[in-house]
Amino acid sequence: MESLRFLTSENRIRIYGFVLIPNRPHLLRCKQDAWVSKNIQQVFLKYTAKQTKFNLIDSGNEQELEKYVSTQQDRSCHFWERRPYKATMHNRKTAEQTPDYMHLNPVKAGLCEFSADYKYSSEKYYELNEDNWGFITHYAEHI
Repeated sequence: MESLRFLTSENRIRIYGFVLIPNRPHLLRCKQDAWVSKNIQQVFLKYTAKQTKFNLIDSGNEQELEKYVSTQQDRSCHFWERRPYKATMHNRKTAEQTPDYMHLNPVKAGLCEFSADYKYSSEKYYELNEDNWGFITHYAEHI
């Protein structure tokens, strides 16, 4: 969450929706003009992976790192799926459907019974008009 707050407060991206599940983040986002040519996704994934690693070490759960040992030479651990899916929002209809799809992922993964129950999601922002995060922009404002 810190990384998403940082990226929005530094005007690098706008976040229209998100769901963070253990194996991958789902983000509906748009880069800000000054950051169009930069790889925001790589910055986000690298930062969150490092924080996850540090949190496991600091909490005395170093043995958990064994689950994430990487086969790549440039890193010791690999927390996120390789080659994450990227989709372009070509029209308003697609942009309206994407949050619904994203918000169902924790239910499909068995992490909760109802999508509104999942903590790390923008579901409540859209369905209950609750802004618990402070960094979400409604997609209708820019699409």
